[in-house]
Amino acid sequence: MSSATLETPLASKLDHSGRVTFAHVVRSEWTKLRSVRSTLWSLFAAVVLTIGLPCLFAAVISSHWGTMQPRERADRNPLDVALAGVNLSQLAIGVLGVLVISGEYSTGMIRASFTAVPKRLPVLFAKIGVFAAVTFALLLPSVLVAFFASQAILGRHNILQVSISDAGIARCLVGGALFVTAMGVFSLAFGALARNTAGGIACFVGVLFVIPPLMNVLPSSWNTSISPYLPNNAGRAVFALSHGSDTLGPWMGLGLFCGYTAALVLLAAVLLHRRDA
Repeated sequence: MSSATLETPLASKLDHSGRVTFAHVVRSEWTKLRSVRSTLWSLFAAVVLTIGLPCLFAAVISSHWGTMQPRERADRNPLDVALAGVNLSQLAIGVLGVLVISGEYSTGMIRASFTAVPKRLPVLFAKIGVFAAVTFALLLPSVLVAFFASQAILGRHNILQVSISDAGIARCLVGGALFVTAMGVFSLAFGALARNTAGGIACFVGVLFVIPPLMNVLPSSWNTSISPYLPNNAGRAVFALSHGSDTLGPWMGLGLFCGYTAALVLLAAVLLHRRDA
């Protein structure tokens, strides 16, 4: 056997060398997001809750309208009915936000991601961008469908009819979608900080749903002064139709909530850059 046959053939050189760009990282994160089953179920739950609950509440109100007391009728706001699903869909999106990044830590896939993108931060920012875009793209149409569907169900009662062109209505509908989107990024940041699904969800739920009720332990003057600035209360101001002297304005509230979110993302970015995967 000749020596030529014993030589290992060299691999041919690729015509093009790969280069890590942010666009490639975004494409990778989009592929990961849509290929995970929990993503589809969580987004499906968010859409169903956003549309289904307003339709259910509208049907109940419409069927019982004739037997309601005047005080009960006065408490029924058609916009609150249309946005009732936002109150629960934020939970589905919040849990998904944690899973988007904590799931990679639990499976060890995060090491492959950071090996492909050694700078790490593009991975975090691409996750946030893709997740926020998908969430808003799904939630805004869902909120609009919930509004028009609930209005159609309540069509027999003129007092419950509002138009999207009425003052503040369009802002509330778009604000509901913006709030849930910001909530998803807020929870994603907690997932990046905790690097654990249970820990991230516990932090997210604790800050948004445990701390506000505890404020009732404080003197009423303290509670009134502090509560509007808590993350959940501040963010919800953007889809509230009316605002009192003890609440923040819609865009100021959303801006404050986005500020909390940006601070968490910045902290997550610093820790992601410094610690091991």
